[in-house]
Amino acid sequence: MTKRHNKITFKTYNMDQLSLPIQLDSLIPENHLVRIVNSTIENIDITPLINKYKGGGTSSFNPVMMLKVIVYAYSQRIYSSRRIAKALRENINFMWLSGGNKPDHRTINTFRSSIMKDVIDDVFASVVEFLVEEKYINFENYFLDGTKIEANANKYSHVWAKNTKRYKNNTQDKVKELLEHIDYENEKENKIYGDNDLEELGNDSEITSEKLENIVKDIDEKLSKKPDNKKLAKIKKSLEKDYIPKIKKYEEQETILNGRNSYSKTDKDATFLRMKDGGDKNSQTRPGYNIQAGTENQFVIGYSIHQRAGDTGCLIPHLNKLENLLGCLPENIITDAGYGSEENYEYIEEKQLGNYVKYNTFYLEEIGKIKNEIFKLENFEYDNQKDEFTCPNGNKMVFKYIKNITTENGYETERRVYEGSGCNKCNLKDMCTKSKSNRTIEISFKLNDFKETAKNNLCSEKGIELRKKRSIDVESVFGRVKNNWGFKRFFLRGVEKINIEMGLLFTAHNLAKLQTALK
Repeated sequence: MTKRHNKITFKTYNMDQLSLPIQLDSLIPENHLVRIVNSTIENIDITPLINKYKGGGTSSFNPVMMLKVIVYAYSQRIYSSRRIAKALRENINFMWLSGGNKPDHRTINTFRSSIMKDVIDDVFASVVEFLVEEKYINFENYFLDGTKIEANANKYSHVWAKNTKRYKNNTQDKVKELLEHIDYENEKENKIYGDNDLEELGNDSEITSEKLENIVKDIDEKLSKKPDNKKLAKIKKSLEKDYIPKIKKYEEQETILNGRNSYSKTDKDATFLRMKDGGDKNSQTRPGYNIQAGTENQFVIGYSIHQRAGDTGCLIPHLNKLENLLGCLPENIITDAGYGSEENYEYIEEKQLGNYVKYNTFYLEEIGKIKNEIFKLENFEYDNQKDEFTCPNGNKMVFKYIKNITTENGYETERRVYEGSGCNKCNLKDMCTKSKSNRTIEISFKLNDFKETAKNNLCSEKGIELRKKRSIDVESVFGRVKNNWGFKRFFLRGVEKINIEMGLLFTAHNLAKLQTALK
């Protein structure tokens, strides 16, 4: 009932008043995001997820419900399994979406990190296919870019490849020095081995833990014949307690590194990358992953996880994953200058895709800065008949040899190397090169042809339009995920689980974008 206090009227407030049961559905607006998540997941094929359950035993929470809850949670900046469980107890939208089910945080985390592991790509692809069917995506223009996100790892837990190599080499040198003091007891062995290493070690070969263990066995045999040989016994003890464990540790580190320059001890899949916090001046090296995402109309069509810092080597693995997942590739590929390479251009040509991939000097050429730097390679004149270059000061540069190159992805290419003559007498040498000898240049005519094609495409009317749209299309996605949604650090560890988190995050983004498109 209405009460009056000093002639002020308030609405009725009675906590003990009885009321009829309320249907939660009636409390949720018609175009609310939670309804978009519900209807979309109800209409996509999640058979791979259902097939993860073998049946029998205690009944499980419905995987459709679990998927809806986690995707919606990610769209609400709720990433912790404990916070998701809390929302299921307190938030009307979560209560409605879960049908009143209240899985605890362990169940939620197990579903996310284990059950979703092998099916997240299929779920993400089903959402993309749904968007294609509904005409929100036409698979024409693919805007690709990368961003770095910090791993769930200690930033001081680094293992650097150069340190591992240095420590391993130092240990091997000490082992060689130690083995040189092995005193063979008879002249026959001295004649066999001479100044060389033991047979198990091999001449000038890398010292491995396996070879050292074989040497220990050899020493054991000698000690069985002469157990009073204290020098051999001391060497054996040093090998077993000091050097073999160290070599094994370095071998294990090299296996984990697998060509990378670093990894984190708390997330061995993470690589130490330069993270931009407030601009390049404030960037820091921390463990993380390079996330590649391709968009159209600000919907994420494809994504991939990489352990390398540069974007160049990510394009082909990314597009291969996209093709395997969706069965085809988009018509045009649009990127910034981080992706322009001979390997990538050849791949795009072989796949018959539109080449709108910038190369590293495109912007400088566009603003005319290349022409102002007269000793840039682009300003050297080439004589096709004589196969020689002429530098801006008139000196000839003749062909010397072919340099073979193999990229991180295994792509093999070559560079033609040309060398100038009389550079030491040139009065402009200080402006041209810091080399004490003649100036040399490396060039790939094949790459130049690809660049010319890309430049023509990028400078066309369509290319200019796509270049303007690229930054708006793909970078706005990263802006939402990292800034608006605050996802700047992963909660799970390891490449497989990072893939799950990004799949859930980009699925949530796509459904949030769908809600905007429906308004």
